[in-house]
Amino acid sequence: DNGDIHSWAAEEFVEVNLGDKRLNQKLIQLCDRFSEAPESPINQACEDWSETKSAYRFFQNESVEVGSIMAAHSAKTARRADKYETILALQDTSYFNYTSHPKTKGLGEISLKKGKNVKEIYSHGLSMHACLAVTTEGLPLGLLSLQISARESQSTRVKRSERNRFPIEEKESFRWLEALSETNSVMRNCRAVTVCDRESDIYDFFKLSNELEAPVLVRASSDRTINRKSRHAEKDVVKLWAYMKDQPEAGSYKIDVPRKSKSKHCSERSARSAILTFRFWPFRFNPPRNHPKHKTEELADIEINAIYVLEENPPEGEEAIEWMLLTNLDVLSFEQACEKVRWYGLRWRIEMFFKVLKSGFRVEACRLAHGDRLARYLTIMSIVAWRLFMITLIARTDPTQCCSSLLTGSQWIILFRKTNRKRDLPKEPPTIKEAVAWIAKLGGHLGRKCDGPPGTVTLWRGWKRLTNLCEGAELANY
Repeated sequence: DNGDIHSWAAEEFVEVNLGDKRLNQKLIQLCDRFSEAPESPINQACEDWSETKSAYRFFQNESVEVGSIMAAHSAKTARRADKYETILALQDTSYFNYTSHPKTKGLGEISLKKGKNVKEIYSHGLSMHACLAVTTEGLPLGLLSLQISARESQSTRVKRSERNRFPIEEKESFRWLEALSETNSVMRNCRAVTVCDRESDIYDFFKLSNELEAPVLVRASSDRTINRKSRHAEKDVVKLWAYMKDQPEAGSYKIDVPRKSKSKHCSERSARSAILTFRFWPFRFNPPRNHPKHKTEELADIEINAIYVLEENPPEGEEAIEWMLLTNLDVLSFEQACEKVRWYGLRWRIEMFFKVLKSGFRVEACRLAHGDRLARYLTIMSIVAWRLFMITLIARTDPTQCCSSLLTGSQWIILFRKTNRKRDLPKEPPTIKEAVAWIAKLGGHLGRKCDGPPGTVTLWRGWKRLTNLCEGAELANY
């Protein structure tokens, strides 16, 4: 046995320091409670009124610093990464809407839209910029950075044209650089490749990555002018997309494109096979001509490799698949280009992580009356969400591993007896794949060939049932 049935939180936060041992213990208890009932409100997740009051006091306690919680978790994440040669550090931003809680203070404006009867509608909430560590096979290892903040109101924000004159440190986009620095400082023996979407396609981001010698992989957003010989050169210059289209084809690759349902963010797409053409070539990334730091320092060109992926003959009526990826990693062969494209394809993992938090855990329903309290709550729920998300994917990425890394001795024995009543208990613990299949069975997954792998919701239902079974067995042994 690996100890107490709720030992994952105790192990995760063995080095946490919130300034008081009672607060450390309360953090561990809250992680356990939310793991058992992640979709439940605080009062339902707690055992009784006394425990509920204690939880609310924890979130109200101003001495509980989000940074201290994250420092303990990110250090553990870095240790989990040590056994891998390379991991991917996936960065992205999400917004949590608490507009339906009008009495909540300490929130920021997260969006502005027009309504039928009013000119402007502001949404209020918090922004979260996260950096999720995953293996190159896609298994989530934990969070390396987490920044939760309230955006300024529209009235105090300056216009875009004026913002261009500000240094990066005074812009919202600085969060991409902060997360890169935090990732670089916490990682130990493993190479972390930071993977970001188009919002991070900023000169300063690549400049910092070179200074830190930190590898990055970014999807390009701007068809910028490249290879300028001087800051104001107008001759012999070219745009990025035109430059890459002129490069020789390195090879082609066939992929299966899944079906996509219509939503407010994207149009419907039928399932199909697509042949992608690859081109890769280096170029000089010039600093923007109007960069505010031109006055104080010499801004150098940056050598960057571009990988251009294009579906040249999409079916009629379908949008062509097209990616322009930028990296400071070596890309010297078609195989290396394919590897980087596959890595970027794993970026959706962090989008699924946010979906678990919002749709699964329903964190936007939480009422804690102040943004600072919600930040503490969201931090804890993010760590719990990572663990349950990891359980969802571990059977797909590391199926033959012994389940002792996921379950304690008492947990897997109770799980086996519940789901395999006619079989004798094995002498050795089962594999991860077997254990996750049994947890999914407790959650209602039938396990037929046509059912596909169990999803997050099914698994945390099964996990909740297993927790209840273990608690009952523990009480019966008193």
